[in-house]
Amino acid sequence: MSDYAVYDVFTDTGLAGNPLAVVFEADHYSDGQMQAIAREFNLSETVFVLKPENPVHTARLRIFTAMRELPFAGHPTVGAAVALAERRLGGAVPDNGIDLVKMLEEAIGPVRCAVRVKPGAAGFAEFDLPKLSRQFDVGIEPADVGVALGLDPHEIGFENHRVSLWSAGVPFVLVPVHDLATAAKAECIAAEWDRIAPMCDGQLAFAYVYCRGGVNHASSFHARMFAPGDGMPEDPATGSAAAALSGAIHHFDGLLDGNHALMIEQGVEMGRPSLIHLHIDCAGNQVSHVRIGGQAVRVAEGKLLV
Repeated sequence: MSDYAVYDVFTDTGLAGNPLAVVFEADHYSDGQMQAIAREFNLSETVFVLKPENPVHTARLRIFTAMRELPFAGHPTVGAAVALAERRLGGAVPDNGIDLVKMLEEAIGPVRCAVRVKPGAAGFAEFDLPKLSRQFDVGIEPADVGVALGLDPHEIGFENHRVSLWSAGVPFVLVPVHDLATAAKAECIAAEWDRIAPMCDGQLAFAYVYCRGGVNHASSFHARMFAPGDGMPEDPATGSAAAALSGAIHHFDGLLDGNHALMIEQGVEMGRPSLIHLHIDCAGNQVSHVRIGGQAVRVAEGKLLV
């Protein structure tokens, strides 16, 4: 048996953002049991908290979709960091809040997280990207992307942004579209996407549609993510996709040296609006450092009886 909690991540409001199941003290579960439990929760991801291999680290995380294990994902990292901080502190949080640093071991490598917990408020966590986004060759025609996503080829691309393939541990075909209306009409046809989606980093790339601006006035980009082959017809917030997008933003927008603070909104069309904080540091005309963060709020807790 293990305690668990459900957090809505990349939001400060319950029943919005991306739901995540966090299973604590999960060392006794086998790989098969973890996968079965993730299927039982049937959320986009379930994270299992285990004892760290390095005793100076906070915990080891294993991240599962309903279909498979992932080497890294953003909303489980943020949600688990907040959950572990709140579990450790209990109700003993100073009135002015408290800042913590946690080192989380994931399959991709150690991930450093800064966590802010305040009484009566959603927690906030921000992590350093363990692997910078890299571009890969992709031979997908806009017409094929359009068929798979229900878009006309002329609606794909804006300014100098073009369809591209990037990965910071999880690969995504990044599909820029003209505006919010075009993004809203996108609909992933699973069979067509499976036909054209490339393999990258040992995985089938997911579809990530994005445009400038957003419904929220603070948003730099509006996004949608589709992964029907992985049990997710659409995902309301995808930190690993924001990680991949960081490389494309630098590549296409020619970011100058310095820090660039951006906000990505997602999940709007699903009725689960999310906000992902993205910080890109550039030096010597290259991306040197990327951080991803967001809020997380606990909406349920209980005990697994298996």
